[in-house]
Amino acid sequence: MELLRILLSRCVALFRGRRLDQELDEELQMHLELAMEEHLRRGLRADDARAAALRDFGGVTQTRERYREGRGLPLLESGWQDLRFGLRHLRRNPGFALTVVLSLALGVGATVSVFSITYAVLVHPYPYADADRIVYPLLADQSGRLDWAQLTAAQVRELATSDVVEKLSARINRSMALTDHDFPESVTVSCQTGDSFSMLGVPALLGRNLGPADSPDGQEPQPVLMLNYRFWRRHFNGDPDVVGRTLELDHKQYTIVGVTGPRFGWGGNNGNIDVYLPQKLSNDLPADVSFYVFFKLRPGIPRSVADAKLQPLFEQFAKEVPGNFPRRFTVKVQRLKDGTLRDLGGTLDLLFAAVSLLLAIGCANASILLLARGSVRQHELAIRSAAGASVARIFRQLLTESLLLSFAGTALGVVLAYSTLGAIIAWLPVNSFPNEADFHINVPVLVFSAGLALLTGVLFGILPALQMVRPEINPMMQTGTHKIAGSVRRTRLHGALIVGQIALTLLLLTAAGGAIEGFVRMMRVPLGYDPHNMVSVSIPLHENTYTRWAERVAYFTRLRDKVAELPGVVSVGISTNATPPDSGWNQTFALLGRPVNEEQQALVHLVGPEYFGTLHIPLLQGRLWDAVEVKRGATLVLVNQSFAERYYPHGDAPGHSLEVPGLKGQPPDMLAAPGSDGWMQIIGVVADSVDDGVDKPIRPAIFMPYGTFMFMGTQLLIRSRSTPETLLDSVRKQIAAVNADQEALVHGNGELEWWIRQEPAWARGRLLSGLFAAFAGLALVLAAVGLYSVVSYSVVQRTNEFGIRLALGAQRRDVSKIVLASAGLWVGLGIGIGFGLSFASSRMIAHWVENSRDDVLVTTAVCLLLVAVSSVACLLPANRAASVDPMTALRCE
Repeated sequence: MELLRILLSRCVALFRGRRLDQELDEELQMHLELAMEEHLRRGLRADDARAAALRDFGGVTQTRERYREGRGLPLLESGWQDLRFGLRHLRRNPGFALTVVLSLALGVGATVSVFSITYAVLVHPYPYADADRIVYPLLADQSGRLDWAQLTAAQVRELATSDVVEKLSARINRSMALTDHDFPESVTVSCQTGDSFSMLGVPALLGRNLGPADSPDGQEPQPVLMLNYRFWRRHFNGDPDVVGRTLELDHKQYTIVGVTGPRFGWGGNNGNIDVYLPQKLSNDLPADVSFYVFFKLRPGIPRSVADAKLQPLFEQFAKEVPGNFPRRFTVKVQRLKDGTLRDLGGTLDLLFAAVSLLLAIGCANASILLLARGSVRQHELAIRSAAGASVARIFRQLLTESLLLSFAGTALGVVLAYSTLGAIIAWLPVNSFPNEADFHINVPVLVFSAGLALLTGVLFGILPALQMVRPEINPMMQTGTHKIAGSVRRTRLHGALIVGQIALTLLLLTAAGGAIEGFVRMMRVPLGYDPHNMVSVSIPLHENTYTRWAERVAYFTRLRDKVAELPGVVSVGISTNATPPDSGWNQTFALLGRPVNEEQQALVHLVGPEYFGTLHIPLLQGRLWDAVEVKRGATLVLVNQSFAERYYPHGDAPGHSLEVPGLKGQPPDMLAAPGSDGWMQIIGVVADSVDDGVDKPIRPAIFMPYGTFMFMGTQLLIRSRSTPETLLDSVRKQIAAVNADQEALVHGNGELEWWIRQEPAWARGRLLSGLFAAFAGLALVLAAVGLYSVVSYSVVQRTNEFGIRLALGAQRRDVSKIVLASAGLWVGLGIGIGFGLSFASSRMIAHWVENSRDDVLVTTAVCLLLVAVSSVACLLPANRAASVDPMTALRCE
C-alpha cells in the first residue's frame, strides 16, 4: 500500500508538471529496503535478499533513469533490457511458457511441414536449368481427355526446326536385362537423343553426360551408358571409380561414362529409370518407332503462342500417322509441373489451409494464455505505468515477451516438422509428384519459418499487449476490486478468442470427418474381384525376340503353364493390360448394325481364359473362350455387365458383334491376330469389376483374348494358397526354366492389394483423412486448453463474488451453473459460427476429398464431440468455484 501511495503521488506530480526525481529516488530506496526485509523473512541471506529486490525493481538508480519524465534509454540498451526481463519472467513461469510454446509449436510444425512439401512439389520441384521453359505437347480430344503425343523420328526432327523450339529431347523407354548374373535382372532403360542432357543443363555427378557425339547421324549409337544415381548406389554401392567400367545388358557390353546427380530423375514418370543409353534419331527408323518429346521454348514465347503455332504442324503429323492421334484434337503445351499442379496442387492447398487454421487456433490459444497471465501482472504493470513508463515502453516489453515465445515455438515447430516430414511424404500418392522433388528443411523453408515466427508473435501478442498496456491504477488502489469482476473489455476479448477457437476447431473437425467418411466409403467400394493372395508379375520381352505371332502366343502360354505347376499356386491368368483396379485401354468401338458414334468408348482388356477364374470374376451369360481358340486367334470377345446394360438392355448381348478400329498391329513390336481388325463376336457377359480406379464408376469394358494384340511383354496374375511374396523366387526359377534370359519384373511387392494402395485417389484419401484427423485432434486439444484457461481465469476473477454468494446461502450447484452458463454462451456461439463456416466450405472440401459429401450425421457427431470436450474443460474450474471456502473467498484480495 505504501508503494502504491508513492506511485500515485508520482502520477499526480507528473500530471501537474512537477519534477520529483529526488523524492522518487528516496521513496523507492525505502521501498527497496522493505522488499529486502520481506525476502529476509522468507529465509534468504542478506546478499541474496538485496539481489532479489534489485531484480524485482531493476535497481533504484536504473528505475529513476528508466522512468524519468521526458528521457529514456537508448533503443538498443532498452531493447536488451526488455529481452533480459522477458527471459527472466518466462523462466520464473515455466508452466505458462511451456504451454504457450507447445501451442505454437504444434501449429508452426504442421505449417512448416506442409510448406516444405508444397515448396518441393509445386514451387521448386526440378533442378533443371529454366525448368519453366521445358514443356511437352499433349493432345486434347473432343471430350477434353489429355493424351501424350507420340512422334516418329522424322516428325521429331521436323519439330526440332520449329521457331518456338530452342532445344529438343526425345526418348524411348524399354526394359533390358543384366545378363552377367545367375538370373537376369530387369533394368529400366531410357534411350535419349543427343540434346537431352544439354537441354536440361545439369552436370553429371561423376564422369560426363551423354551428348550428340554418342549418337551421330547415320550411325549406330556408341556402346556407352550413364547410370542413374539410385541405380549406382544400389548396384555399385556408390563406388566412385565406376566410370570406365562395363555393364552387360542383353549380352552386350556398354562402357559407363557417367553418373547422374542425386535429384536427377529424367525419363520416367515415377523415377524408375536405371540406365540412360544414347538413341539415334534418323529418318531410316521404322514408322512404328514412336518417341515421347520434350522441348525448351525459346525465351519470351508464351505457351498459348506455342499451342497456336504447333497446331497445324501436328495436324500434318496426324495425316502421316493417323493411328497415333485422335481424329480431332487440340495441342496443349504443358510445363513439367503442370501435371503435378493438376493432380496434387488442390490437395496441398487444402492441407495448407488446414494447417493455417491450426496455426490460427494455436495463436488464439497463446493470446488467451497471455491474457489470463496478465491478470496476475496487473500490479507490476501499474507500478511501471505509475513510475513513468510510457505506453510504448510497456507495449514493447509485452511484445518482446510474445516474440520470445513465438521464436521458441517456431524453433520447436521446425524440429517437429523435421521429424514428421518423412512420415507425411510416405503418405503422398505415388507418382503424383516429381521424382526430382527435394523434401527437406532448406533455406527458403527456414526463411519462411523465421517470417512465420515474427508473424505469429505479432498475431498472438498484439491483442494482449493492447489490453494490458494501460493498466487501471485507481482500481488497483482499492483492495479486492480486481478480484470481484475483471475488465469487461478483457472479458469480451476472452470470449471473442474462445468463439473463434471453437468455430475454427469445428471447421477442422467437420473437414476431418468428411475426409475420413469419404476414405472409409472408398475402402468399402465393391471391387468385383478378390485381390487377396494375388500377385502380378510383369514379363518384358527383349528387342527383336518372338517376332512372329504364333511364336509369341506359344511363348506366353508356356510361361503361364510353367508357373501354374508350382505347388503353392492355385491358378494363373495372363493379363497384358488388365491388372485392376485401373486397367484397360480406352478405345472407340462400333456395334454391328448401329450407326458409328465417335463418343462410344470402352476399356479394352487383353486377357487369357483363366483370368476370370483367377480373379474370381463370375460369368453371367454365355461362355468363355478356351486355350485352343486363343491359339488359333479366334475373334471372340466378352463384355462386362455395364457394357451389356448400356448397349443391350434387353440382355441379348451374346451373339452380337463389335469392332475396335483403333487397334492395329505394328510389327515387330505389336503383333495382331489375323482378322482382329474386323468384326468380333460377343460370346459372353462377365460381372463388373473396378476398372477405372477405386474412386470412379465402373466403365463399359471389352475383354479380348491376349493373342488378339500382343505387345513386347505381358503380365501374369498368380493366386497362391499363402502369402504370394514367398512364391516370387520360385516363379523366377520357373520362368528361367523356359528362357534363361527372361527376367520377371515385380512392382512393389507385387500384390494386388498393393496396387490398390498405389491408386492416386486411395493415397489422397488416406493422406487427407489421416492428416486432417491429426490436425483436428490437435485443434481440439488446443481449444480445450484455451477454454479451460479462460474459465479458470474467470473463476479467479470472481472468487470474491462466489464467496459472497455462498455466504448468503447459494448452493454449490448454483455457482457451477453460473460458471457453465457463461462458458456455454461462448461455446454455443462458436459452434454456430463454425457450423456456418463448415456449410459454406463443404463444396470446396468435397471437390478435393474423394467420396466426400454433405452429411448431417458427421456434422452432428462433430458438434457433440466438441460439446463433450468443452464440458469437460469447463467442469473442472466450475467444480473448483463451487468448492470455494466462503471465509477464504471473502478475505481474498
